[in-house]
Amino acid sequence: MQGFELRPHHILCIGFFRGMGYSPEFTANMERITEMLRSGETQIRLTLSGDVLCGSCPHSSGNSCGTKAGRYDRTVLSLCGLDEGDILQWRQLREIAERNIIGCGRLSEVCGDCQWFGICGSSQ
Repeated sequence: MQGFELRPHHILCIGFFRGMGYSPEFTANMERITEMLRSGETQIRLTLSGDVLCGSCPHSSGNSCGTKAGRYDRTVLSLCGLDEGDILQWRQLREIAERNIIGCGRLSEVCGDCQWFGICGSSQ
C-alpha cells in the first residue's frame, strides 16, 4: 500500500482542486497527487511540516512555508479531532473533513483568508 505525508489543510485543497495553482510545477504535482489519491487506498500521515505538495510550491522554503499554512493545519486538526502523526486512509480523512468542516459550513474558519477561497468557498 502506498502512502505519504500530508499537511492537514491539504486534505481540503486536494478536495477542491480545479487545475489551478501557484505555478505550473505546483499544478502538475497537485494533479499527480490528486490522481493517485483517486485511484485507490492511500495511507496518509498527517504532518505540520513540508509534505508531498510543499516541495513544488514557490512559497515553500525547505520545511518552512511563507503562508498561513500552520494556522490552517492546526484549525483542521482541531475541528476534525485529529493529531499530527495520525495515520489514516485518504478516504477516511476526506470523510472526516466533509463531516466536520465542509458539511457544516466551517471552511471559512479554516482558510477564509486564502487566495483560493473564492474557488473553494463557492463549491460549498
